[in-house]
Amino acid sequence: MSFSTFSFQLSTFIKKEFYHVFRDSKTLLMLFGMPIVLIVLFGFAVTNEIKNAKIVVCDYAKDPASQEIINKLSVNKTFHLHNTLFNHAQIEEAFKKENIKLAIVFPANFYKDLLHLNGAQVQIIADGSDPNTANTLTKYATSVIMEYQHTLTKNSNMPYTIAPEVRMLYNPELKGVINFVPGIMALVLMLVCVLMTSVSIVREKETGTMEILLVSPFNPFLVIISKAIPYLALSLINLAVILMLSVTLLEIPINGSIWLLIAESTLLIICALSLGLLISNITRSQQSAMLISMIGMLVPTLLFTGFMFPLENMPVALQVFSHIIPSKWYYIIVKSIMIKGLGFGAVWKETLILFGITCFFLIVSLKKFNIRLS
Repeated sequence: MSFSTFSFQLSTFIKKEFYHVFRDSKTLLMLFGMPIVLIVLFGFAVTNEIKNAKIVVCDYAKDPASQEIINKLSVNKTFHLHNTLFNHAQIEEAFKKENIKLAIVFPANFYKDLLHLNGAQVQIIADGSDPNTANTLTKYATSVIMEYQHTLTKNSNMPYTIAPEVRMLYNPELKGVINFVPGIMALVLMLVCVLMTSVSIVREKETGTMEILLVSPFNPFLVIISKAIPYLALSLINLAVILMLSVTLLEIPINGSIWLLIAESTLLIICALSLGLLISNITRSQQSAMLISMIGMLVPTLLFTGFMFPLENMPVALQVFSHIIPSKWYYIIVKSIMIKGLGFGAVWKETLILFGITCFFLIVSLKKFNIRLS
């Protein structure tokens, strides 16, 4: 074979492959769309920094020293001063209802103690249900206070001392597993339900048995529901295993109602099954269903649930996008019930949002379901 003939054949095959690539929109999306999306998401979302964490201040002193420290906290990008409170009772309510990450309490006569006793205390209360965030925020707050102490000592040549007293709510020992278990519950339930439902129905299409099922005397929708029920039962078993391991092996108590936790988990499972049904309607092969289910569930659940990366760090556009991720709302619900011991009154908004997402996926899935095979 001459070199010219070899070059011609090689260039022909190369052109043919280019034609195939540019004609296939899915391939183009995989080649160019996915790297861009992943770079943008991981570039903005995956960070260890904490920004705009909501904090409250309870200032019993209302003196120049406390006001100066509050001003320094408010201009710090790490913190977002959400509110100024009047007593300790409001602090507990803020942690329960307003998603506060940190509270700082200045005692009465704070500045007078500094001047006359050369020392004063300030209390820092953090939400220990997320140990990493709590540790980081208390260190940032302490550094701001120490910076003010250094400035005060430098200007007056007196050894003033401010001693921060740190207190962790819900997780005094700062166990990382406290934050890990609710996130894993959301991840496992979403992945298993979506993946299994989508693959099981697509498998029927590939083997040709779906056509037999659709022409059978049974209602086609009953066929689909009958395929979803086993996965609902298996997912509830998964939930029971996770909870038992959490209580017995990891020593995490369920502080709230176990029945409310099961009911909320069932709602998420139904949401995931509906999403799996929707994926099965738009795919024709098990490989496609698995790919969409894994990437479509794994990446958003890891990034936008909140148990791995703080949502407050992300750009506003990504924070808005996180609102449509069901696992985000379920994660908030599980932490509130299981870790904080709150009831339905504290999670009804998140439950309503999760219920709305479930209804949306269920309606769209049933409408997209084609009772005739093409």
